[in-house]
Amino acid sequence: MRIMGLLKADEHSEAGAPPSMELMERMGRFVEEITRAGVMLGSDGLKPTSAGKRVRLADGKVTVTDGPFTESKELIASYALFQVETMEEAVKWTTRFLEVLGGGQCELRPLFEASDFSPESFPPEAAAREEATRKEMARNALK
Repeated sequence: MRIMGLLKADEHSEAGAPPSMELMERMGRFVEEITRAGVMLGSDGLKPTSAGKRVRLADGKVTVTDGPFTESKELIASYALFQVETMEEAVKWTTRFLEVLGGGQCELRPLFEASDFSPESFPPEAAAREEATRKEMARNALK
């Protein structure tokens, strides 16, 4: 199963200051370990919300709001995409990562898989089209 880990932002990550060299080294060793274990599919830190925009479409009108998003209570600082057998395995790896960070909070969310849908709601031709699109996404990621 694929699970997305969403690390909650804090004052430090929202300030946009890079992690210390020591923390970068510890995180790098952990990312290498989890990648070699075949668990990590992708991961990146996110710039603070001051560098972002929110795009909303409501009643046919597009609204673009510049960051920072100070009214939001739960912002995201980084993400990781895991390939694991169980949610418990994702919890184990996430706990290890939070130990590397020295604390924090991470939300784990399973991704929908084709097997989650019935053939009536996701017929074979739709599954084939999605698989072709995913292959193209993978090629795009290599560019």
